[in-house]
Amino acid sequence: MSLGKNIQYLRRQKKITQEQLAEQMSVSRQTVSKWESDEIIPELGKIITLSDIFSCKLDVLLREDLMLCNEVYSEITIKKVKDFRIASYIMITQNPEDDVNKYMDDWAAKSGLLAMNPDAKRIGWDFPHVSSELQNRFHLRGYVAAYVLPEGFCTDCPGVEYANEIGADYAVITVYDPFVAAFERIPNAYKKIMEYLQANGFKEKSKDGVLPCFEYVYEKDNITCMDVYIHVDSVTKTATFTNFS
Repeated sequence: MSLGKNIQYLRRQKKITQEQLAEQMSVSRQTVSKWESDEIIPELGKIITLSDIFSCKLDVLLREDLMLCNEVYSEITIKKVKDFRIASYIMITQNPEDDVNKYMDDWAAKSGLLAMNPDAKRIGWDFPHVSSELQNRFHLRGYVAAYVLPEGFCTDCPGVEYANEIGADYAVITVYDPFVAAFERIPNAYKKIMEYLQANGFKEKSKDGVLPCFEYVYEKDNITCMDVYIHVDSVTKTATFTNFS
């Protein structure tokens, strides 16, 4: 593991130059260059600031080899998702993912969903309709969390919106340990899918009744995984079939 290589990797992922990072860190460009070549090691205060700038956990920055991208992302596949029904809720807060996921987990327990199906899948996606003022002035963001409902599930428990989603083709990538550097790994997963679609002649698809994209987080072999789904135009090639219900 090289701290310098990790700094260089994260800087390039953030698409900033050594000069720009140096300005943010209140050091010279030459100092950043020496950090990245491991000629000198940043003092602890600077390392903490670097982890904040890159939205990367401190122990990950210091101990992991972030250059090993092939251990972070799976290959991209095309999956056909069957029709499914969801119960969802939207929150606009400073930490909407955690807030709305907790809300939906509570609802799933109260409604009897988890008693009926302990393995019920929870998915989520960004809610884009948040004004610039709310984002810039109050640092608010929006996120939607939804549980996929099994066939025949009924409840009188209020507090959610129901929708029937039409089955469709999705490009899918798995991100391993997405939250150790959430603001780098997750957006990069979307970028990788878009590059794949462009390179292979697919198009991102918008269609009424079909979720344009969503995320599914789960644990596998004691590793946190996130599958990122982006809806694409109809696929004639062989595709994996996925049933979410």
